[in-house]
Amino acid sequence: MTAADVALDHLDALEAESIHVMREVAAEFERPALLFSGGKDSIVMLRLAQKAFWPARLPFPLVHVDTGHNFDEVLAFRDRRAEELQARLVVARVQDDIDAGRVVEVPGGLRNPLQTTTLLRAIEEGRYDAVFGGARRDEEKARAKERFFSFRDAFGQWDPKNQRPELWDLYNGRHAPGEHIRVFPLSNWTELDVWRYIAREGIEVPSLYYAHEREVFERDGMLLAVTPHSAPRPHEAVSTRLVRYRTVGDASCTGAVASPAATADDVVAEVSVTRLTERGATRADDRTSEAAMEDRKKAGYF
Repeated sequence: MTAADVALDHLDALEAESIHVMREVAAEFERPALLFSGGKDSIVMLRLAQKAFWPARLPFPLVHVDTGHNFDEVLAFRDRRAEELQARLVVARVQDDIDAGRVVEVPGGLRNPLQTTTLLRAIEEGRYDAVFGGARRDEEKARAKERFFSFRDAFGQWDPKNQRPELWDLYNGRHAPGEHIRVFPLSNWTELDVWRYIAREGIEVPSLYYAHEREVFERDGMLLAVTPHSAPRPHEAVSTRLVRYRTVGDASCTGAVASPAATADDVVAEVSVTRLTERGATRADDRTSEAAMEDRKKAGYF
């Protein structure tokens, strides 16, 4: 038998790398947590965690920063999946920080920028010293600057110019009390890898990732759904279109794409030929400036 006979294929190699990172965190940290929104990346991350620690239960809680503007289908999926796995689900609500005066909501504005305060509060209250996130390097150029282990100071802030080297598969989790590490097991995955893995593993995802009819209107080149959190302006015509979502952030800032893709294999075929990133094409909060994501990450965002 040669080395080629036992070589891992691309998805197997990515899976093994991610599982290795998760096990390193479980061994090195006292109070890790996994950010779980019900989106496809966190769903894949959850499947990897299942494989990493099977047959034991997950050794950490699931944490969701809920802006209050999420899609109902995603929240229902989140709750059901946590119950199926008998995992502890911690929901940190942006509305609680608005009510307490810790953040100020701009009438008609987006709530996504307010998530940072809620996330940092959840980390402090849970005393989490490592937090798994589903970010991938292909999503946005600021995310391409981070390592698997992303050090955050006592204020939750990230300094892109002062990152620790990661030689081979050695990760430095050193931190002082009050500091923590964000960990990104999917760093080397792409959107196409995620969907190929979903198809291969037969992983269930919220229904809005697949083609369905929905009332939408066009704004800034995006198709936004008609919801209590995203209403059309007088000049914006509403139509019923066959659409799906590539990413599932807030309904107020996440656009759909016209698509007939009804299965994971259909999505794989569609994503394999697209030239637009999912966030650049469908997330209004990433369009505010060239450095929007990096500025938010420096302040403590995911």
